[in-house]
Amino acid sequence: MELGDLTPEWFSSVLKAPIRKVSTAEIGVGMVGMNVRCELTGDGHHPASVVVKLPSANATSRATGIALRNYEREVKFYAEIAPTVQIRLPHCFHGTWDASSGDFVLVLEDAAPCEPGDQIRGCSYAQASSALVQLARLHAPRWGDPTLDDIEWLTKRDQPSIDLITSLYRHFWPEFLQRYGDVISASQTRIGEVLGEQLPNFFALSPLPKTVTHGDYRLDNLLFAQGHGTVEVIAVDWQTPGHGPGVTDAAYFLGAGLLPSERRLHEVALLHTYHDELVAGGVSLSFEECWHDYRLGTFAGVIMSVIAPMLVERTDRGDAMFRAMGSRHLQHVEDLGAVELLT
Repeated sequence: MELGDLTPEWFSSVLKAPIRKVSTAEIGVGMVGMNVRCELTGDGHHPASVVVKLPSANATSRATGIALRNYEREVKFYAEIAPTVQIRLPHCFHGTWDASSGDFVLVLEDAAPCEPGDQIRGCSYAQASSALVQLARLHAPRWGDPTLDDIEWLTKRDQPSIDLITSLYRHFWPEFLQRYGDVISASQTRIGEVLGEQLPNFFALSPLPKTVTHGDYRLDNLLFAQGHGTVEVIAVDWQTPGHGPGVTDAAYFLGAGLLPSERRLHEVALLHTYHDELVAGGVSLSFEECWHDYRLGTFAGVIMSVIAPMLVERTDRGDAMFRAMGSRHLQHVEDLGAVELLT
């Protein structure tokens, strides 16, 4: 499905309301998909505006979305997993995925006037705290749930996945250094090399029960609104949901969501916020166990920073984002001495 297919007739069909006019505008900076805000004019009961997600118009990004099953997983997440967790999400009005073509479409609640976070600029302590509360509300309801083993489309740490990630990381590491090595120190380069050597073992190191994970829980995929002394957070971009260690999502978020100087000041307190919300949600977990997996989870950001930029359309904004992410995630590993967990 493409932008030109978003006609009044199509919306009338999926929303079960007569829509006479549709005004569209692309929003966000999706790396794999296209996001379109649609203002709707019609009769009866219908939302005044919605956000529609479509495949990327860029051939490379679209092929990546299909090959990695990103489009399929997002549609299935909203249909099958979203009703079972407590994290704040956009309401999904409609979602379809075509197995033969890989095409998809999602019609979602328009969360305006919430504004997306900025992965390059970073976020405040209050934003990070609210984001971690919501993250715990994703993880707690399905923590240790054995039925997740039966959901085939969730990304898993099985041998084929481990082999693929290991191959991609080792293949792309030299190009990552060529693009972004100007912000990577010699000690951090060594961290990246050790990770490449130890990747097959890394995925077996987490001792905690598994849960539903977001897989790309970062500022560009979160919408923020300020009101009455609190920060509301809505999580979007569910193209990489998985079945794995939940604390890795927290490490990934904090590793690049805050500037390193701010992270160093606040990460213990922020991880306590996440841990306390997990416990309040019924999870039996000591803070020491949480901290161990948090340190181990710092490598997830390095893996994403090395592989992801090579699989999507290259842009100036994308380069700035991956440069910030790569340097911050490697700094995070170094700050916490996490390499010792690999060797």
